[in-house]
Amino acid sequence: MTKASVENLSLFQVTEVELVYRNKVKPCDRLQIVRSSDVYNLLLSVWDMNKIELVEEFKIMLLDRRNACLGVAAIASGGITGCLVDSRIVFSTALKARASSIILAHNHPSGNLLPSKDDMNLTQKLVDGGRLLDIKVIEHLIVTPQGYHSLADEGMMPW
Repeated sequence: MTKASVENLSLFQVTEVELVYRNKVKPCDRLQIVRSSDVYNLLLSVWDMNKIELVEEFKIMLLDRRNACLGVAAIASGGITGCLVDSRIVFSTALKARASSIILAHNHPSGNLLPSKDDMNLTQKLVDGGRLLDIKVIEHLIVTPQGYHSLADEGMMPW
């Protein structure tokens, strides 16, 4: 580089990006996910019950190689009938947490537990994206305070 080009570079500001991972829970103390009811019970313990029947929210559960829960991350919040889920946010969160797999979850404020066509399309999109990154999407739960619908239990996950 010439001296002039180096001087021109000093006119620009660049933001430094840093990846940080802090998990304060010892691996032996993490809840191991064995069945869909484990997922549902854990999600209900962290879901804002003041919003579950008000607005649709989308969360992911991050799992390690033993299916132990690394954490739950809120990805999107929307309106009464839907929310916009950005796959880049889903997978950047999973990568930052060093997740080997993820579980998708969202609520239906209407109380209807059946997945919509949009729910199925999103699930397919995220399963496909996970394949590229070696992050398996193993489940998608639709939750309400009264119960849940597991796509995996119903054989509806697009493997």
